[in-house]
Amino acid sequence: MKIEDFGLEVEALPGAMPVWHATVDNAQWVASAEQVRSHGGRLVAIWGSDQTDRAGTLEVHMTLTARTGLLWLTLPVSMPDAAFPDVSAIFPAANRMQRAVFDLLGVRARDANDTRQWLRHAAWPAHIFPLRKSVNARTLFGKGRDDYPFVAVSGDGVHEIPVGPVHAGTIEPGHFRFSVVGERVLRLEARLGYKHKGIEKRFESLSLMDGARLAGRVSGDSTVAYAWAYAMAAETVARTTLPPRACWLRALLLERERIANHLGDLGFIGNDAGLAFALAQCSRLKEDVLRLNQAWTGHRYLMDAIVPGGVSCDLQESTMHAMREQMSAMAREVRQIKSIFDDHPGLQDRLIGAGQVMPELADRLGLCGLAGRASGAAWDLRVQFPCIPYDSLDVHIATHRNGDVAARTTVRFEEVLESLELCFAMLDRMPAGESRVDLAQPVDGSLGIGWIEGWRGEVMIALEAGPDATLRRLHPHDPSWQNWPVLEHAVIDNIVADFPLINKSFNLSYSGVDL
Repeated sequence: MKIEDFGLEVEALPGAMPVWHATVDNAQWVASAEQVRSHGGRLVAIWGSDQTDRAGTLEVHMTLTARTGLLWLTLPVSMPDAAFPDVSAIFPAANRMQRAVFDLLGVRARDANDTRQWLRHAAWPAHIFPLRKSVNARTLFGKGRDDYPFVAVSGDGVHEIPVGPVHAGTIEPGHFRFSVVGERVLRLEARLGYKHKGIEKRFESLSLMDGARLAGRVSGDSTVAYAWAYAMAAETVARTTLPPRACWLRALLLERERIANHLGDLGFIGNDAGLAFALAQCSRLKEDVLRLNQAWTGHRYLMDAIVPGGVSCDLQESTMHAMREQMSAMAREVRQIKSIFDDHPGLQDRLIGAGQVMPELADRLGLCGLAGRASGAAWDLRVQFPCIPYDSLDVHIATHRNGDVAARTTVRFEEVLESLELCFAMLDRMPAGESRVDLAQPVDGSLGIGWIEGWRGEVMIALEAGPDATLRRLHPHDPSWQNWPVLEHAVIDNIVADFPLINKSFNLSYSGVDL
């Protein structure tokens, strides 16, 4: 459906992506969500903001995908009711986003079925809301209570297995509550929030330029995607146009981030299924990528390589030559490893049918990113809404319909090979010229959105500029918000021992949703 079909007074925001903004009332909030859902669109994010320093009100925001772009809705919320219409019946992924809005801002989703706290844990008292402008976050921590009510499953032979939040490996914390009969999983409920760092509150004290460094650290394995989304939003509010070379270099960085993460996951998927060979070979290939990353940018994981206005490191001819050699060898080896995966009967027995999410369920729950593409969703921002240079590159979307661990593994292999091809094309067609320009002074109150297809899925940054090039409000959104609830469904009727394999096949971010 087109933006004009919504019947709203919309403002087109400038920038690299097609984005429209509208201020709505309660009825329009729900009607817009229903219209988007009925036409196959999706919920991207829900968040809140405090405007008491300027407009004397609280606001809730929602971004939705339409056929022609991204629709950003702002709903003013009146006090003392401080409530907004629940849309979780339309978009199930809204549930945890709405609960996070209440924990942080004190604005509740009216008539919602699930109103349990999500991010708060015991970090601050229940009557304090950190994103209120009047709250000093430094005085909050360690003063709350935590009595989270997990959903209980009853019946003959049903018992619970608690796992985490501290795990055996050096990984992020998350608690998983399994309800099982024997080894068969009846229900899984995840609880996150252990990595809550007050990121959104921290942004409010930063300048537009300083915020770039924090944005790249929201979820460290997606630093390029977050940094590019942030820079895109910052360049929107500053009305700054990038030189072509900067856009192409950003895309090259993004594809190298995709390659490195997919290789790491492929190795661990194979290892969790008993094929240690896969971990050894994929880890070696990933290490090669990381070492060349450091030689180019000074950082193995490409942190701070993208900045508002362009990139912080240009690309020399010697590095381009090294990349071509590395990628030529890597493409051959990845194809060989894929053939070993495909021809290994013991491995395929573990992967096929495990953690299956059929296309109908994926569509209902809003599964996105590589996991969504493995369940039949032909959606990739590099194709649907391509920014420079993707608008001039032929990006192939890797999709499958089986929706199991095997399908998510195949999508990763195909995306690695596709990213290698894209990198070759970028190196061959890299434009000359500047790689960075200065930002203009943004207008106080101006809005900007960055929207980038990271390796895990869509990363979105929504910001509002404050006075003197500061940040009044910034919300970073990770695709894991949509995908964590789907993982809980994917595990049902599988055995407990397959959970690590299924979990790794999604490899969702804890930090990206804990904020």
